[in-house]
Amino acid sequence: MFGAIAGDVIGSVFEFNNTKRTDFKLFSLWSQFTDDTVLTVAVADCILHGKDYAKTIKEYGLNYPDAGYGGMFYKWLRSDSIEPYNSYGNGSAMRVSPVGFAFDTFEEVMEEAAKSAAVTHNHPEGIKGAQAVASAIFWARHGYKKSYIKQQIEALFGYDLSHNLADLRKIDKFDATCQGSVPQAIIAFLKSRDYEDAIRKAISLGGDSDTIACMAGGIAQAYYKFIPEHIVKGVRALLYQDLLDIIDEFAAKYGC
Repeated sequence: MFGAIAGDVIGSVFEFNNTKRTDFKLFSLWSQFTDDTVLTVAVADCILHGKDYAKTIKEYGLNYPDAGYGGMFYKWLRSDSIEPYNSYGNGSAMRVSPVGFAFDTFEEVMEEAAKSAAVTHNHPEGIKGAQAVASAIFWARHGYKKSYIKQQIEALFGYDLSHNLADLRKIDKFDATCQGSVPQAIIAFLKSRDYEDAIRKAISLGGDSDTIACMAGGIAQAYYKFIPEHIVKGVRALLYQDLLDIIDEFAAKYGC
């Protein structure tokens, strides 16, 4: 799941300052982890230790209250309720990467992705987005070809993955829905040649840059099975120890 977190950190600078280029600096003084990282670690913690998704996600959110959550999530975070709020935002898909790495069958991945999403994002599109990203990670992790992953995602989830990157870059819109960002992240991965290239292409699409890069980064890590050391070091230097502890424990257990 570190690939997803690295995508978030690198993309954080560009979320509200989009670039349509790929030759940007990977890190700057303003690089930071955001809600994507915090909640990805929360999901990993749940998988590792059998914790309740809703309670743990809320706990992590309250521990990191300034991580840049969406309005509906922040309202949920500050409420006394742990009931879902029917969101189809991409928050369900940005945090799901640990599911794709941890479970051994497609059926388990689909079920667990839905569980991790539905505690907040129980709208069908919110669940579908999480399942699509987790499934892509599962297939990538098991060595399936990109053509197979593309075909299966289109058939099972109805996303159109035929767009080219140049056309996607022309869209001048910030879309934080699953249906408006999950396909873009998957396309960026499909068009990439290695992990770093996937992140650069994802960010170059504009829009919700850190989350698109987070989703693409999780899939790219699973497929390429290698993240350059300069990225690993740069990201780890920006993470707090409590987050690193869960990341390292998860990587040791699940071999990612």
